[in-house]
Amino acid sequence: MSSTPLSGLAKRLVSDNAIDEATAQSAIKAAKREGQTFAQHAVEAKLIKSREMANIASTAFGSPLFDLSSYNFDLLPKDIVDEKLISKHFALPLYKRGNRLFVAVADPTNLAGLDEINFNTGLSTDAVLVEADKLGKAIESFLSNNDIGGGLAGLDDEDLDGLDVENGDAKQDDDEPGGDEAPVVRFVNKVLLDAIRTGASDIHFEPYEKSYRVRLRTDGVLHEVARPPIQLATRISARLKVMSKMDISERRVPQDGRIKMKLSKTKAIDFRVNSLPTLWGEKIVLRILDPSSAQLGIDALGYEEEQKKIYLDALAQPQGMILVTGPTGSGKTVSLYTGLNILNTPERNISTAEDPVEINLEGINQVNVSNKVGLNFAEALRSFLRQDPDIVMVGEIRDLETAEIAIKAAQTGHLVLSTLHTNSAPETLTRLMNMGVPTFNIATSVSVIIAQRLARRLCGECKKPAQLPEEVLKDEGFDTVTVPKSEWQIFQPVGCEHCSKGYKGRVGVYEVVRITDGISRIIMEGGNSIQIADQAKKEGFNNLRTSALRKVVMGVTSLEEANRVTKD
Repeated sequence: MSSTPLSGLAKRLVSDNAIDEATAQSAIKAAKREGQTFAQHAVEAKLIKSREMANIASTAFGSPLFDLSSYNFDLLPKDIVDEKLISKHFALPLYKRGNRLFVAVADPTNLAGLDEINFNTGLSTDAVLVEADKLGKAIESFLSNNDIGGGLAGLDDEDLDGLDVENGDAKQDDDEPGGDEAPVVRFVNKVLLDAIRTGASDIHFEPYEKSYRVRLRTDGVLHEVARPPIQLATRISARLKVMSKMDISERRVPQDGRIKMKLSKTKAIDFRVNSLPTLWGEKIVLRILDPSSAQLGIDALGYEEEQKKIYLDALAQPQGMILVTGPTGSGKTVSLYTGLNILNTPERNISTAEDPVEINLEGINQVNVSNKVGLNFAEALRSFLRQDPDIVMVGEIRDLETAEIAIKAAQTGHLVLSTLHTNSAPETLTRLMNMGVPTFNIATSVSVIIAQRLARRLCGECKKPAQLPEEVLKDEGFDTVTVPKSEWQIFQPVGCEHCSKGYKGRVGVYEVVRITDGISRIIMEGGNSIQIADQAKKEGFNNLRTSALRKVVMGVTSLEEANRVTKD
């Protein structure tokens, strides 16, 4: 099927060689699927820098570029444009002059959006070109302006004891926090907000004999952020347990709970909470579950073009099994949810069994498995197969029973997605063999295996070129990288005000292996993971180490970070 002819901003970016046509076509489809504009998606998926795109648009369409960072947002006109239109068209009203409304946009060719704003307001609309990343922050701040504390951008210390927390909000407790409890409430809320602001994935509240510490896991690494007085330990634990609807009188056994914190009209964050009795009190860990992480789109995850094509081709099949593997915290959930979002259409019946459900997905039937009531993965999967499914996701294949039912589903016209805890794609196949799954069933049902890790991304503001001796390049295995040496850009971390020790954010490192005839033959013969890995290498599938080194020579991460996540 021929691709749709490019137009507007996408066409101009391709003609200026800022991005290639295939990437532009893919971005247009992904933006439509995710309810975004092309400009918004292109910047969020890091296909092009926001400033570069703005400069090209300004030159191409004769629109002067306006710097939003110099604008006084107190002057924004209120209640003129419906909030849904602002989000839908990625456009923000800046000021009104007579019968004319000046609207900030990242794509001046989005005439449909301007026309809809014109129709709904009755005002003549003029486009003001701005950078997409600054526009995104301005829109988020504007939409949350009337919420408690003004959302993330406007929260200050006076707001910390009045946050809108669905389970156990200070305003919803049986008693208002008194003079002694108010500081604890404020401290806990501040830690939660600081964690969200810094992009942390986990928060650890840890009591010891003579001290109490709070740590955040940011970009996969734990950092200490506070040491409140040890005398507050039980009150901090009690506050967190109230917020997550745990039993505050029970301190002898582990408990699980959940907190939902509403930051604005358009953004809420869930926390999965677990308490654990330790020698000196209860350690409480919160996992931050940001629903927007499941909406990133496949272009933002770090797949190489060939790897992305293999994954998307497998998702397009009506049956088969896609397995994602890696240690805890390697991004398996985001990879699976991204695939489910691509598949999530009204024509498909999708069911998932998870332990527990981390992120709620509209239009997908999600089930929390619970061994306490006898609802394990196998039992949930049996029920799914009686409910006319098209696509099934099993949180983890832990035993032979679950594996056999999942494989049966994959062989009878269903697409099955699941995870295993193994270190590489070849080891996943041998793990299934060791569970007792017949080799014929593995070879005929598994379509694709994705092994993955998360590496810290070098900060674009401060990274500097690194010179590595030839012997180091050889010893580290750079000879397996197929990128021409003339295009290598190896950098090292420095550290600045914009990042943490030279790194900012994370990027996926993947081993994506399609089960080919050659690999199937080795499986059928009962081959081991080394034989499967050798065959995968012959057929051109990069392993995790090679994929990590490719990220190094492309300037995305450092050699030290590649060694941390992939070197044995």
